[in-house]
Amino acid sequence: MSTPATPAVLYPLQPDHPELVAPFAALVQSSGARRLWLCQSFKAEPHQVLAHLSGAGYDVPVGTSVSVMPLRHPYEAAHQARSLALLTGQPVVAGYGIGTPDFVAALTGEPYKSPRTAVRDYLTSVRDLLDGKAVDHAGPYHHLDARLLPLDHAPVEVGAGVLRPGMARTAGEVADVAITWMTPPAYVRDALVPALEDGARAAGRPARPRVATAVHVAVARPGRDLRRVALAGAGEHLKGPHYADMLRRAGVPVGDDPAATAAALLGHSVVVTGTPEEIAERLAEYRAAGVDEVMLNPAGVMLTEGVRAAVDDMEEIIAACG
Repeated sequence: MSTPATPAVLYPLQPDHPELVAPFAALVQSSGARRLWLCQSFKAEPHQVLAHLSGAGYDVPVGTSVSVMPLRHPYEAAHQARSLALLTGQPVVAGYGIGTPDFVAALTGEPYKSPRTAVRDYLTSVRDLLDGKAVDHAGPYHHLDARLLPLDHAPVEVGAGVLRPGMARTAGEVADVAITWMTPPAYVRDALVPALEDGARAAGRPARPRVATAVHVAVARPGRDLRRVALAGAGEHLKGPHYADMLRRAGVPVGDDPAATAAALLGHSVVVTGTPEEIAERLAEYRAAGVDEVMLNPAGVMLTEGVRAAVDDMEEIIAACG
């Protein structure tokens, strides 16, 4: 059985086949990890991968971190999320994010003029549909006049991808879960949690959303170059202006010097390394900062050493957190 201190497991790449994710699902099942998370994938579609794994016998709690909103209408999003909850018989976190402006424009004709409005309207419609309500919405980003047919299924939480305080306030108004990536503990505590609380208070909600944070991890082992691992795991996200801006706001000096950037990622617990016990202690800092669910993200190890090494790391970290 998982406990609040038990981390979740994130499969950090875009799988070519569901069987590539199976070792991660098996780890969740055998270790009592809190949940299996999948990212948006443009190879094998995440909901279908998770449904396949359920059919293969891996009935574990799951989450999407995060599905890109313009890919599916809110009605289809709610339909997919509850279908996954039905098939697995386990709780689902259905996470959604806006994607990059270029990608939004490629699908809809132009970027969202107000990303916060787009997220607020989208999540509100999805949540209302999942709650069995008839939704009548005519906004700038989607139209909906419908309800879902009744269906009994496991609980579904609706999540929003959050990096900066503005979106955190919006998530505080409408989300069940705020999903963050590469956000250092102090930044979560000082910037995101207060904004989530402000948003919840403004909407008259009794509590802020839960916080689920993806944290890069790598066990220190003989011969393993942790700086190389850090850059391999975080490098693609560092190319995104919104990630770089968030990290600079958090006091993490990322820039054009790879060695200095790697040192900053390691020094500010954006990439958490050490023995499994030391990593468990660092992850406790995230929980103390207000993170309710830590996702272990082994992307750097997986990209440099393969799936088996990544699973071994997470297995040892989960045991140390136990």
